[in-house]
Amino acid sequence: MANISPIPTESYNLGFIGAGKMAESIARGVVKSGVLPASRIRTAHRGTARRTAFESFGVKVLDENSQVVQESDVVVFSVKPQVVKDVVQQLRPLLSEKQLLVSVAAGVKLKDLQEWAGHSRFIRVMPNTPAAIGVAASVISLGAAATKDDGELISKLFGAIGKVWTADEKLFDAITGLSGSGPAYIYLAIEALADGGVAAGLPRDLALGLASQTVLGAASMAATGGKHPGQLKDDVASPGGTTIAGIHELEKSGFRGILMNAVVAAAKRSRELSQS
Repeated sequence: MANISPIPTESYNLGFIGAGKMAESIARGVVKSGVLPASRIRTAHRGTARRTAFESFGVKVLDENSQVVQESDVVVFSVKPQVVKDVVQQLRPLLSEKQLLVSVAAGVKLKDLQEWAGHSRFIRVMPNTPAAIGVAASVISLGAAATKDDGELISKLFGAIGKVWTADEKLFDAITGLSGSGPAYIYLAIEALADGGVAAGLPRDLALGLASQTVLGAASMAATGGKHPGQLKDDVASPGGTTIAGIHELEKSGFRGILMNAVVAAAKRSRELSQS
């Protein structure tokens, strides 16, 4: 730890191994927010479509992953979980503790990443799909040799695409069940609310628009309003009114328990997959 050189925050280069949608979302957010200029970001891909996507906002696109590693101080592995081992091991001869390594591969543990890379200056990040529009919920966990400054640097990077929390890696299966899988639960809820609107007589487009905006507004109030969700619910539910009638139906059907069970089931499945 004592021999680890700090990453030069004013001049470091950021490299992405993997040029998919998540890498693009992070890179776009970083550039748009002004955290880094595009000229200090690299990735590699031979396909025209992905090269064009990155080059369209100024990112340098190379031909080989090895070139990205050689030109980068911070290297983000943004590849599918099933190939991350081979990718990291292939690049291992080029990796050093002068570089900060980051993985966004779901379900891949730090101890394995560190073993494959040959050093433990690694940070694991669990973002979710709303990263694509800059409103991700991301959680980071530091590897054995990652410093506090390393963690702050990565928090700042991922803060460009949403909100960031730091947590012990042992919580990542539960985090997967909640924020990782959670967007799908909410999409299902939006679809169901819209279907309810249609059943009550609304045109489909209006019902879907109202359902989506209602969820967005409610989430914003819960995230920024300073009130507990239970209090916000009570504020809407006047005695003998329409809202409490609807809530009564949800409670009769076990709405809260269903959502809790979904999170627990997804967390359990994440744990099973990470052990296989």
